[in-house]
Amino acid sequence: MPLVFDEKRQQHRILGACLLPPTNFTADEALALIVVCHELGDGSGLPFLGPARSAAVKLESSLPPRLREQLRDVTAAVRIQPSPLNPLVGCQPVYDQLLQAIAARHGVRIRYGSLKDGEEIVTRLSPYRLFFSRRSWYVVGRSSLHRAARTFHLGRILQIEPLDDSFEIPRGFSLERYLGNAWHMIPEKGRDREVTVRFSKMVAQNVAEVVWHKTQQLTWLDDGALEFHVTVSGLNEISWWILGYGDQAEVLQPPELRRLIADRAKRMAAIYG
Repeated sequence: MPLVFDEKRQQHRILGACLLPPTNFTADEALALIVVCHELGDGSGLPFLGPARSAAVKLESSLPPRLREQLRDVTAAVRIQPSPLNPLVGCQPVYDQLLQAIAARHGVRIRYGSLKDGEEIVTRLSPYRLFFSRRSWYVVGRSSLHRAARTFHLGRILQIEPLDDSFEIPRGFSLERYLGNAWHMIPEKGRDREVTVRFSKMVAQNVAEVVWHKTQQLTWLDDGALEFHVTVSGLNEISWWILGYGDQAEVLQPPELRRLIADRAKRMAAIYG
C-alpha cells in the first residue's frame, strides 16, 4: 500500500518560503559549513539532508571569487566517510511528516512492520524526537498501542497519516533520559549492570581510541592488555559488540554476560563444524 501523504502539507515546510536574514560568516565558518553540507548532503551521507548540499552551493556562490577558489581547493581535500548506513529509499515523506508533526505537536497514525511483535501493527504515535543513530533514522514517541514511549525505525513505517489531535511532550522528557545507559538505543528493564571486558594487547589501543559509551572507564594492564569498564542498561546490545572482537575479548563480569557470550560462541562454532 502506498504511503499516505498530504502534498499540501509537504509544500508548507516548517520554514515555509521565508527568507532568512543575511549572516556574516568568517572564512573558517564558511569552510566548515560547506564541507559538512557537501559531504552529508551529497546522497551518500545522511538520508534526508539533500537540502544541505543546495545550501552549501548558495553559500559558495555568495563568496568573493578568490575566497571561493580557495575554499573549493580545501573542500576537495577533506572527505567525511560515514559508516555503512540504511539509505531509507522512499522514506522522505515519512521523515517530512514526522518533522512537521513534531513541530506542530500533532499526532500521526502509523502502520509499522514490527520485528519485536513479529507482525504489522497500527498505532497512534505522538512523536517527540527524531534521531539518527549509527546507521539509520528513528522516531521516539508515545505509542497508543503500547501506552508508553517507544522507538520506531523510519524504514519500517509502512504507512503514515497525519491526525488533527494535539499532544504535549511530557515535562522533563529528554532523549538522553529515555535511552538511559543503553549500550546503543535499546534500554532493557531491570537494574543497570556493571560490565568488565578484558581486551588483548592486539586490539587494546583500537578500543581505547574510541569513546564507545558515556560511562566507560579504562584500566591498562602491565602486559599491554586493557580492562574496559562500563555501566549499561541491558546486556544484549553490548554482547554483539564484544563478539565482534572474537577471541581478543574476554568478559570478566557479570557472569550472566559471560554465559551469554559463551553460548553464542558455541553456536557459532557449531555452524562452522
